[in-house]
Amino acid sequence: MAMSGGIDSSVAAILLLQQGFELVGVTFRTFDSIKESCIAREKGCCSVESIMEAKYLAQQLGFEHHILDYRQIFKDTVIRNFLDEYMQGRTPNPCVLCNSHIKWGELVRTAEQFGCEYIATGHYARIAQLHNHFFLQNAIDTHKDQTYFLWMLTEENLKRTIFPLGELTKTEVRQIAADNGFYKLSQKKESQEICFVPDNDYRIFLAQQGCQVESGKYVDSDGNMLGIHQGYCYYTIGQRKGLGIALGEPRYVSRIDAQNNIVTLDSHDALYTSHICASEIRLRDEEWLRSDPHVEVRIRYRSPAVKAEIVDFNHDTFQLVTSVPVWGVTPGQSLVIYKDSLLVGGGIIVNSKF
Repeated sequence: MAMSGGIDSSVAAILLLQQGFELVGVTFRTFDSIKESCIAREKGCCSVESIMEAKYLAQQLGFEHHILDYRQIFKDTVIRNFLDEYMQGRTPNPCVLCNSHIKWGELVRTAEQFGCEYIATGHYARIAQLHNHFFLQNAIDTHKDQTYFLWMLTEENLKRTIFPLGELTKTEVRQIAADNGFYKLSQKKESQEICFVPDNDYRIFLAQQGCQVESGKYVDSDGNMLGIHQGYCYYTIGQRKGLGIALGEPRYVSRIDAQNNIVTLDSHDALYTSHICASEIRLRDEEWLRSDPHVEVRIRYRSPAVKAEIVDFNHDTFQLVTSVPVWGVTPGQSLVIYKDSLLVGGGIIVNSKF
C-alpha cells in the first residue's frame, strides 16, 4: 500500500483492511527539499512530516510500514527528465514519469520482495476489462479523476493494481476518514504542487540545479524582433504573465526555439489548433483503434476532453485531428486518449503541426 501521509492513501488503506486484505505500507523518500521552509509545509512525498504521518497511521491501524529511499532513482529519472525537457524548450509532466518509473516501477520490485500480490494507491481511477485487455477507467468523481497521470501504466501493471477510491467521491473519502476516528486527517488540505519544486516555481528550481540560459530574443510570428527575454527555458507555451514586455495588447508564448534561444509571441487566437502529433505512444488495444480511430483527447490534466480522430499511426507516433480547435498545445505534455470512460492510450506531445 503506497502511502503519502495524505487523506487519499490513508483512506485507501482503511478500506482495504476492512475488506480483509493484509497490508504492507510503504512511503517513498524521493527528494530532499532545498529549503528548510519546504519541509514545514505540505509537500507530499518530499515532506518529512508526511512520511511520519504515514508511518503513524500504519501503526494505529496495525500493519507494518517501511520508508523506501528512492532518491537516487528519482533523481536519475524524474528530475533528470524534468531538467532535460525544459532545456530543450519543452514543458514536462513529472507526475506521469514518476507514476510509471517509481510507483509502478521500483514499487513493483519492492512488492515482490515483500511477497505482496497487489499494489494499491490512493489515486482516483478504476480498472476495467474489455476485448481481453485491462484498461484504466475514469473515476466516479470526475473532478478528482487522475487517469491522465497514469496513462503510461502497462497492462501488466493494471493486472496487479487496486484503486480503492475509484468508486468514491472526495466528499465520501473525507467522511470515511472522520467516521474511522481520523477527523484531523479528514480536514487535511491537498497540495497541487510538484513535490520537488520549491514554492511551485520551476524557474527557481532550474537555477538551483545549474540550468542557466542567457537572454535571447522575443519575436513575432513573422520573425520580427519584439524585445529581450531572460532565457528560453523559463517560458512555456501559452504563458502571458511574467513576460516583462509591453506590446499594447496581450501576447502569449506560441513557440520556443531552444537551439536559437528565441521565444515567439502571438495573439491568443493564434494558439488554437486542430492538429496534434505525439510520440512515445502507448496504446492499450491498437487493433480496436485502427478499426475505429474516433476518440476523445485531453492535452492537459484540467482540460476537458474533446472529440478527435487518429489519422495516422507509425511505429512510435500518432497524429490526430480534433473536432474543434484546442488552445495551447504544449510540446512535452501528455496527450491522453479515451473511448467513453476508458483510457485507450497516450503519448508525449511533439507539436501541433504535421
